[in-house]
Amino acid sequence: MVDAVREAGRYTTTAEAERVTRIVLSALGGHVVGDERVALAQALPPEAARVVASQILVTRPQTAAEFVDGVAARIEGATPATARWDVSSVLSVLPELVGDDLIDRVLRELPSGYALLFGKAELVPPAAR
Repeated sequence: MVDAVREAGRYTTTAEAERVTRIVLSALGGHVVGDERVALAQALPPEAARVVASQILVTRPQTAAEFVDGVAARIEGATPATARWDVSSVLSVLPELVGDDLIDRVLRELPSGYALLFGKAELVPPAAR
């Protein structure tokens, strides 16, 4: 997983890719609940699974922009633009790693706007079209 993140984000070192992966997954772990959280943890490599599963759930859902801003606050020297790059570098490797079906289920649990962070088109329920 870290190698995929390193390639996606064009990070120069494995350590940098590991750090970004840990920060983004810890932020995501607080937003994924129930069966999707369990399934995501089971589908991830063991260390990544522990990061996701060990997070305390957030008290209110965050918009995608708030999520990125929260990640920016955790990365020294990050700006919203660099944090969006970091978030997308990590989240965009998840569909191939854990499967599109699981990511689609996770996205249905998150507020609108997260799909692009995962490198996917925004899902729109048929009734909303």
